[in-house]
Amino acid sequence: MLGDRRILTEEGPPGAPLTVRQLNRATLDRQLLLHRAPLSATDAVRRVVALQAQEPASPYIALWNRIDTFDPADLDSAFTSGSVIKASLLRFTLHGVHADDYRAFHEAMVGRLGASRPYDAELASTGVTTAEADALLPDVLAFLGRPRMKTEIEAFLQERLGERGPDAWRSLSTLVPLVHAPTGGTWSFALRPSFLAAPRGPRPVDGEAAVRHLVRRYLEGFGPASIPDIAQFTLLQRTVVRRAVESMVADLVEFEGPGGTALYDLLGMTMPPEDTTAPPRLLPMWDSVLLAYRDRTRLVPETYRRLITRQNGDTLATLLVDGQVAGLWRPVEGGIEATAFHALSAEAWQGLATEARALIDFLAQRDPNVYRRYGHWWAKLPVFETRLLPG
Repeated sequence: MLGDRRILTEEGPPGAPLTVRQLNRATLDRQLLLHRAPLSATDAVRRVVALQAQEPASPYIALWNRIDTFDPADLDSAFTSGSVIKASLLRFTLHGVHADDYRAFHEAMVGRLGASRPYDAELASTGVTTAEADALLPDVLAFLGRPRMKTEIEAFLQERLGERGPDAWRSLSTLVPLVHAPTGGTWSFALRPSFLAAPRGPRPVDGEAAVRHLVRRYLEGFGPASIPDIAQFTLLQRTVVRRAVESMVADLVEFEGPGGTALYDLLGMTMPPEDTTAPPRLLPMWDSVLLAYRDRTRLVPETYRRLITRQNGDTLATLLVDGQVAGLWRPVEGGIEATAFHALSAEAWQGLATEARALIDFLAQRDPNVYRRYGHWWAKLPVFETRLLPG
């Protein structure tokens, strides 16, 4: 698509196909998984683009893996101040993003719904007209000037729309710029959320500019990547992504990836040598690197994909060894239980044990039994070897 606009990498001559290992090291580098960085929580979120946040603990464990001497209170403060925002965004699932990205990400995702006006398609099945929704919107946003529970919002809408109110909320909760309000507690957010009108922040952008912003930010955090990769992570249609990529041609470089796949990246971005050491990591549930690509083999061996992501979408907490998923972990009495899917070297086990000791200390500050409600999955997993890694 971009002709001969290719650059010399450290791995070979211009135009040489990129290998899976090169792509692996590029992702680990941009996602701060080669070396923990001395960054604030806010700056780290900006760097990695988006932290998956369905489970309240996951953004914290994600940053523990990425920040040198990470203090969870730093992320508490970022959520409270609004410098990091938690909202339903990419794939319409919960993410933590930098405040400067929120408006564009939201606008790009709302535009994905594809109607002449975003409200039309979503509200049509609820019996609420677009005119009613437009008239009601200022009152909804005013009502959400302070945190409100879902039951409060549904009652508010029912007063105005009758029995159509709850159905209207299901549509409006996606379309209206809403964020999750910090509720305090162990990980800043409870499992039952409170909603708040999004802060105004940087001025809203039009839909096409919003998509370009999202594509650019994706490539900063996850490139090089294909159009299907970008579409997979965002849930944007491939035609929309392709149009954005074509409009950004002056800022992009094209590579050939494994199997001849066309991969795109921003000019000026670099990739570490493919022999760069990748330290072991204990990633949280739903870590974004596990979900960022259509072709996930750069981090997840194909035979393990359905082991770590269950049929209902739960993506379990994983072991990374040499930059690849090698098994799962969970806290148990006495330490971290590590389940390997294949034989690991003594050196790998030693590295995982070191990480586990540090993670146990970290979790002790907040919740030593994090993810316990997902423990039922372990009875259904094939196991090569399981070890208890003590604190």
